[in-house]
Amino acid sequence: MHAVQRGWGGLAMRQFLLLATLILAALGFSATYAAAHNVTAGDAGYIQQIWGVKLIPFAYLGAKHMVTGYDHILFLFGVVFFLYRAKHVATYVSIFALGHSTTMLAGVYFGWNVNAYIVDAIIGLSVVYKALDNLGAYQRWFGFQPNTKLATLIFGFFHGLGLATKILDYDIPQDGLLPNLMAFNVGVEIGQMLALAMILIVMGFWRKSPFFWKHAYTVNVMMMSAGFVLIGYQLTGLFTTT
Repeated sequence: MHAVQRGWGGLAMRQFLLLATLILAALGFSATYAAAHNVTAGDAGYIQQIWGVKLIPFAYLGAKHMVTGYDHILFLFGVVFFLYRAKHVATYVSIFALGHSTTMLAGVYFGWNVNAYIVDAIIGLSVVYKALDNLGAYQRWFGFQPNTKLATLIFGFFHGLGLATKILDYDIPQDGLLPNLMAFNVGVEIGQMLALAMILIVMGFWRKSPFFWKHAYTVNVMMMSAGFVLIGYQLTGLFTTT
């Protein structure tokens, strides 16, 4: 019996360290990279040079963005942290996808000119919000629970707008714009599903261990810290570039 418990303890600790490493990696990435939504120079050059409908390349770029979008992954991680049923996960991920897709498509198509630093700071705030929600802070501080579905939709709007502001930095050809944007969005959703699958696999094993509740608080505090770093970085960029 003790051997089994020690085995569970070692497994739980490895899972906890893996989660902690992922969060710390996101924390370090946010401090050393301009923004999680940035389009790489190579991708930007490709976007500017192509003309016409290119569905597969844009779908690939969308999936690549989501898989490397640390702010998206952190927020999704927080959203599913205490969701145990598949239908609940599907509901919240669908709400987030609806918000994300709406503003990404509309923002690029209609050329919304929004300050990228402010939008990305709000995206960092979404990570802080979700971590505090998981910690039960709003009930303790204010005596009420915010509507989690509405919050997921609203922050989804900002996540999509954050990507739109970066895409608009590059002159995307108007020929084939809408189909290419739709393909990009499909790629984003594919990337989101891949990232979510990885998160759920790790979370599934971690939740089965007796150490889940012991480390849940610490992990959410780390996630909240990463969100504050994202906010601080973007606000610093805002004030130093104006």
